[in-house]
Amino acid sequence: MLPLAAHLCLLTLPSMSDLIQPRLPCPDKQAQHLRVRTLAALAAIGGALLLTACGGGGTDAGTTTAGETQAATLSPVAALGKEIFNDASLSASGRMSCASCHDPDNAYAQTNDLSIQLGGPDLATPGTRAVPSLRYITYTPAFHFANDGTPTGGFNRDGRAQTLAEQAQRPLLAPHEMANGSKAAVVGKLARASYAEQFRSVFGAGIFDTPDDAFDRVLVAIQQFEQEDPSFHPFSSKYDQFLAGKVNLNAAEMRGMVLFNNPQKGNCAACHVSARGADGTPPLFTDFTYDNLGVPRNQDIPANADSAYYDMGLCGPDRTDLANRTELCGAFKVPTLRNVATRKVFFHNGAFKTLRDALRFYVRRDTNPEEFYPVVGGTVEKFNDLPAQYRANVNTTEAPYNRTVGMAPALSDAEIDDLIQFLNTLTDGYQPQ
Repeated sequence: MLPLAAHLCLLTLPSMSDLIQPRLPCPDKQAQHLRVRTLAALAAIGGALLLTACGGGGTDAGTTTAGETQAATLSPVAALGKEIFNDASLSASGRMSCASCHDPDNAYAQTNDLSIQLGGPDLATPGTRAVPSLRYITYTPAFHFANDGTPTGGFNRDGRAQTLAEQAQRPLLAPHEMANGSKAAVVGKLARASYAEQFRSVFGAGIFDTPDDAFDRVLVAIQQFEQEDPSFHPFSSKYDQFLAGKVNLNAAEMRGMVLFNNPQKGNCAACHVSARGADGTPPLFTDFTYDNLGVPRNQDIPANADSAYYDMGLCGPDRTDLANRTELCGAFKVPTLRNVATRKVFFHNGAFKTLRDALRFYVRRDTNPEEFYPVVGGTVEKFNDLPAQYRANVNTTEAPYNRTVGMAPALSDAEIDDLIQFLNTLTDGYQPQ
């Protein structure tokens, strides 16, 4: 008997661009961001990916494969950005750098399993959100509303920063992060750094005389480092090599990929796009939109001890320009799933500590809500990390959330096992055995 991939090699499929349907406007306010996909799209995604096992597909530009290396030849500005990114002396504590939370050896994400990190002058001030990975962040578009009204793009979990440079400002000044009291404080520390003369050489001998200008150059340098250094976008996973026709996925990984793309099962590809771009670029496993998943309240976050405090993503409290768009309350940016198997915590509030638990939440949230939410007076208090008036915003229409109590979850435990096997193929640095 031929393996599944061999059978699919015998099929003649239309091109992916012919079959993948664009996202359509959704009249349902509750699921404004709902992605409309057809079964034909599943055939295109699954079929096109499987066909690469027959030798189809080409090598992606910029892809690092086994035995190959990408030397980081950085511009002078980007080289300064790398120094700044790794410099703990720029913090109020003298012990926190960008790399402290965004470790390059862990896909530019945290290395511990704390829901939130501690910063401030004494590294004792808690944050309010889990640390996102910075890998592949350079592909994020500026925040905008798409033609169908879907919020898309932007940096931070609520998209409030329009550029990488703007995003880099917050960690330097936030009281719960590097905790500098002003831009001038950052510049004063930088003027004493070992690379201060290098900074003057690149940006001008008198740059430290105008702290605001110097601070702006700090942000530009960090942005340039993130854009230029290939470690931020290596495209070196097993899945990348699979797309290039260089390796095969094993049976469990194949089954997991089909579940990932199936709109009636995992339906992951509705937000975490797994197909190449129209120009052949590798998939980023995010569509840069926002989703409201009703993640349970995490009492490990000290701010949540205040029953009146809610982190509602797009509509506040950190982002303020969309405060009146109440239909967006509770929506957070869809992250890339590249390197997701290396993550230590999941979702914006770090409510789950393992990939398996995160996936079980996706498929059992509505069929077995008592597993995730408190039971008050015999009633499960679903979506308890949102004020009651905004709980109708939670996505309950799109699979796998379109279930009710008593129904079977969209994925069985065995299928979750297979999906995890596939998600592991998205980890960078794959070396064939």
